[in-house]
Amino acid sequence: MSKLTDVPKRILIGRALRSDRLGETLLPKRIALPVFASDPLSSVAYAPGEVLLVLSIAGVSAYHFSPWIAVGVVVLMFTVVASYRQNVHAYPSGGGDYEVANTNLGPKAGLTVASALLVDYVLTVAVSISSGIENLGSAIPFVVEHKVLCAVVVIVLLTLMNLRGVKESGKLFAIPTYVFVVGVFLMIAWGAFQGIVLDETMKAPTADYEIKPEHQGLAGFALVFLLLRAFSSGCAALTGVEAISNGVPAFRKPKSKNAASTLALMGALAVTMFCGIIALAMATKVRMAENPAKDLFHNGVPVGSDYVQNPVISQVAEAVFGNGSFLFIVLAAATALVLFLAANTAYNGFPLLGSILAQDRYLPRQLHTRGDRLAFSNGIVLLAGAAALLVVIYGADSTRLIQLYIVGVFVSFTLSQIGMVRHWNRHLRSEKDQAKRRRMHRSRAINTFGAFFTGLVLIVVLVTKFTHGAWVALLGMCIFYATMSAIRRHYDRVAEEIAAPDTPSEDSVRPSRVHSIVLVSKIHRPTLRALAYAKLMRSDTLEALSINVDPVETKALRTEWERRGIHVPLKILDSPYREITRPIIEYVKGLRKESPRDVVSVIIPEYVVGHWYEHLLHNQSALRLKGRLLFTPGVMVTSVPYQLDSSEAAKKRARKRSEWNAPGAVRRGPVEKRPKEPSNKS
Repeated sequence: MSKLTDVPKRILIGRALRSDRLGETLLPKRIALPVFASDPLSSVAYAPGEVLLVLSIAGVSAYHFSPWIAVGVVVLMFTVVASYRQNVHAYPSGGGDYEVANTNLGPKAGLTVASALLVDYVLTVAVSISSGIENLGSAIPFVVEHKVLCAVVVIVLLTLMNLRGVKESGKLFAIPTYVFVVGVFLMIAWGAFQGIVLDETMKAPTADYEIKPEHQGLAGFALVFLLLRAFSSGCAALTGVEAISNGVPAFRKPKSKNAASTLALMGALAVTMFCGIIALAMATKVRMAENPAKDLFHNGVPVGSDYVQNPVISQVAEAVFGNGSFLFIVLAAATALVLFLAANTAYNGFPLLGSILAQDRYLPRQLHTRGDRLAFSNGIVLLAGAAALLVVIYGADSTRLIQLYIVGVFVSFTLSQIGMVRHWNRHLRSEKDQAKRRRMHRSRAINTFGAFFTGLVLIVVLVTKFTHGAWVALLGMCIFYATMSAIRRHYDRVAEEIAAPDTPSEDSVRPSRVHSIVLVSKIHRPTLRALAYAKLMRSDTLEALSINVDPVETKALRTEWERRGIHVPLKILDSPYREITRPIIEYVKGLRKESPRDVVSVIIPEYVVGHWYEHLLHNQSALRLKGRLLFTPGVMVTSVPYQLDSSEAAKKRARKRSEWNAPGAVRRGPVEKRPKEPSNKS
């Protein structure tokens, strides 16, 4: 079966890589940027719109607060980036927020951060894919009609790309990410040139629309709460910032320096694009409404349910480049594609974090194992399965899914920066060098400022989004926390039980005697081989054991046993209810009860067949029996295989297959030149 799956596996994910080639899969900065920063870079496609949507509750007059909200987001972005630059230098192992919280605030805080990040990564995939499907569906009706199926297909494709390895997936995703970034910067530059130098008037498609405010004349606490809600919505631009600190091990050396440089570049790009789009949205008079069918008016009439509200970036691009222009189409296509690729941030963050948690025994050890392409394949598959489940449950509806979003990331932001404050406090107590102390004081001030801001945003998000779905994210965090705690307790309990003691124990003391039992159903070649093997073991006692299910067959067995003169006592147990497993288990337990210091060795003859479907016809009783005996202390189970002809044929087939190589399984080296034969010239 492994050979049958080898060909499609190699075609889908490529040839397996040796462990010593791990260095070849590490990322240069130009590839690391789209791999780890595609989420925060792509979030500028919808974060400005989220700000305007919230402000529209108070009408167009509240739009003049958007530049100040943008300033708040910029300050928070630079604060978080500066903080995480400290993280990657102080904790380069890739633990990121989890390691910071775990080291400085304790295991419970670390596990809380890990739970929040795992939930956020799953939601990143679900939200990004669903949003991309909805954007694509505006051009292709089939996608809208089958958006759940299409979303799952895209998740599968992204999973396969990432299973091929981080470096290869990064190359695939670099081009559209860079096209998107260049397109946005070109739009900002051309828009600024038209507005400032040429003094031209650019108008968005909704510039002449009016917004009916849900609440007029907001003031005092209500206005402050609205601005905080708009600020928290704009903070969607920060999702994915933590992925770089979690992914430091994937960078080329010097890892910390390259990760910090990539983080700074990502922050500068995201902030510039976010502010530029907000400024152009104000200049072109973009109008957005949470309920456009009722609250958006054109010529004094509501636009109605047939109206499709385009994203802010789309409206700005239309005003700057012109509707249907080449640059407009390129930017629209790049925006839709980069939303799909934003999920790749999670595909690189989740497996790395899962590997670290598995190493700390909070998740199954399989998540710490690298696959054929040196990626953490099990983590990638687990992320894909969880995201696909969310997509199916929520019908690939980004509006419903986004209500669950950004809760987890701000939990990790806040706890991580509180942890960094404690980190600096601990180092300041022992540091004597004044220059280093000044740098630590500055870093601590940055982290304190960041902890305050992210904590404030977290509170606002919880208050404004809890009843709209944020409770699901919190529930997911609780489930992850409880599950990982239970896994850690299990691993700790097992480690404690199997730890080798320093003094002699009953495990290292030789048993008093060994009772060997050969299970017999009838006399045939496998039985004779098992008996011969059992005699070789030289046990203290040896007996054959058979279960009387059919009296006729049992009588025939006893007669044949005596006729052959087999010098092994044959014990037959009656089974009035025709059971085989239970009488054997009870007999073995009885022997153990009589002599607790003795060991019972149960020897089972088994057939070895060559086809998978033949396994269904043989050895089922042996499998059940071995499964039950595993839970019986002091009992050793030995299988004595007997190879049938079909297994020998399978062995020959396997030998032939081993001489044939699957596509991509052979690396061709340089062809050695053969020495020229001397010519026989006379």
